[in-house]
Amino acid sequence: MKKICVIGSLNMDLVVKVDDMPKAGQTLIGSNFKEVPGGKGANQAVAMARLEGHVSMIGKVGDDGFGQTLINALENDKVCTDYIKVESCPTGVALITVDKNAENCIVVAPGANFKLTPNDIDENIEAIKNSDIVVVQLETPLDTIKYALKKAKELGKYTILNPAPAVVLEDELIENVDLLTPNETELEIISGIEINCEDDIQLAAKKMIQKGVKELIVTLGSKGSLYINKEKSVFKKAYKVEAIDTTAAGDSYTGALSVAFANNKNIEEAMDFASKVGALSVMKEGAQSSLPTLRDVENFRG
Repeated sequence: MKKICVIGSLNMDLVVKVDDMPKAGQTLIGSNFKEVPGGKGANQAVAMARLEGHVSMIGKVGDDGFGQTLINALENDKVCTDYIKVESCPTGVALITVDKNAENCIVVAPGANFKLTPNDIDENIEAIKNSDIVVVQLETPLDTIKYALKKAKELGKYTILNPAPAVVLEDELIENVDLLTPNETELEIISGIEINCEDDIQLAAKKMIQKGVKELIVTLGSKGSLYINKEKSVFKKAYKVEAIDTTAAGDSYTGALSVAFANNKNIEEAMDFASKVGALSVMKEGAQSSLPTLRDVENFRG
């Protein structure tokens, strides 16, 4: 199996359930408050590890109780944490509200995640050298992400960017992305093209390909996912399940894709595998707590 390096964020997720999302100025009574290890980078790394991928992570936590808890959680899932540093600042925190329809609203205080610099990439370059696939998101500074992708491509690695939370990206960053994994909203933001139908998705994807992206997989929520490259597009219908919490659905999907590619699966096989993992993740509450194991996926009959 090929090895994977995740460069990204580690957060402590503070999750509360409500009946409906609050309006401006409104106070609601919630329930089921939980502290759950999260962060898009850490979620994806754990998703990979539970699917028996070989994964290491580059990132930062603060010198508080949350930081050590997050490192311990990764180690419990057999993620290599040798390249995670502790900074003299707060650990990243995400405030997550989940409503009765399993939809969520998330506010992130980045903390130590925004202390990750290009110098940290250089200091931990062995993690990239020793990997075949490099996966990044957008919860760490863009200059660091751009530099990491550049170094990864110089070393001949296959790069995956999950562009969340979505922002407009420089062409210099985009040109070093092999696979882009946005949802529809994220694709709209990074492409600048309003998306109302599949033709809009195709147009936006082609624009990103013109900027240097080799291929895209656009996640479409309960509808499924759409693969697009210069030559073709492939649609994969989602598995129908009873969703409880969609918090880590995108992270589980990207993590599963990475493991599938590490196992030399073709695009149809990879999308099917990732769809199963995404379906299983929304059937449980929380971020990392919802991520399935390989045995769970093998036993899934959606």
